[in-house]
Amino acid sequence: MNAIPQAATRTPSSAASSDKSRWTVADVEALYQIPLMDLVYRAQQVHRENFDANEIQRSTLLSVKTGGCSEDCGYCSQSARHHTETEREALMPLDDVLAAARAAKDKGASRFCMGAAWRGPKDKDLAQVTEMIRAVKGLGLQTCVTLGMLKDGQAEELKDAGLDYYNHNLDTDASFYGQVITTHKHADRLDTLGQVRDAGIKVCSGGIIGMGESRRNRAALIVQLANLNPPPESVPINNLVPIPGTPLANVAPLDNFEFVRTIAAARIAMPTSFVRLSAGREAMSEEFQALCFLAGANSIFYGEKLLTTGNAEASRDEALFEKLGLRPI
Repeated sequence: MNAIPQAATRTPSSAASSDKSRWTVADVEALYQIPLMDLVYRAQQVHRENFDANEIQRSTLLSVKTGGCSEDCGYCSQSARHHTETEREALMPLDDVLAAARAAKDKGASRFCMGAAWRGPKDKDLAQVTEMIRAVKGLGLQTCVTLGMLKDGQAEELKDAGLDYYNHNLDTDASFYGQVITTHKHADRLDTLGQVRDAGIKVCSGGIIGMGESRRNRAALIVQLANLNPPPESVPINNLVPIPGTPLANVAPLDNFEFVRTIAAARIAMPTSFVRLSAGREAMSEEFQALCFLAGANSIFYGEKLLTTGNAEASRDEALFEKLGLRPI
């Protein structure tokens, strides 16, 4: 059996300011080049060193404000610049959000995520969202929101409302970013993540795989996430769902094994983070999902819809978890 490269056995410290503890693109590219069975084996070792390998965290995602976004993210049906079937809707009433949160809890979700299609929230919008956060927290659920880019002081308002996680994906490598999004920069996303971390809120940040990026871009995305100080507590890995009317509607699908390699590399580079199998799971076979869990994924989005795209049915998930012996956290 081929020896596993040194990079595959590294575990960076949480203090990523030291050059010796920082991952490089070459390190992660070396992980991708390991024979798949060796890579998955190493990722499973890292997983078991930090988590119960038979437990899985379940989050439910609700779009509380859909469509009409000013940004031009090439993958997104909610951009006002794209001609999709997604219509612009107002912010949901609190009672409707609470009903969805109760249903998610009844189905076994432990975290409730609320997303709004904005470049960033206005103060009046944020006031309504903080009310939602307090109400959902009152149900005994962890809370997460994704609201776009934040202005000074807004992260502190979210923290005061009791927010547990803020989701703001890097989406892709900084060098590829401009080919997917032009209305803001990769650095803007990092600025928001810094505000969230400074406010004492946990970070949920990952990316979208299969947008036409190279393997080097995928490796660089993992490096950019792993070298955050500290790395995100939750790392969603999305498999692009091509949506008619968006610029990425006709991108060729990514090879399944390349996606598994990405999950494994993320697990090894971020050993204490939850790695979430996110968008695209609806189209994945049970065997494909099981291989992703073996490679270190230990979190999913749970429920029939992810913002505007479909997701695996809860009953299908329950059946799969029963077959695999996976328990909810």
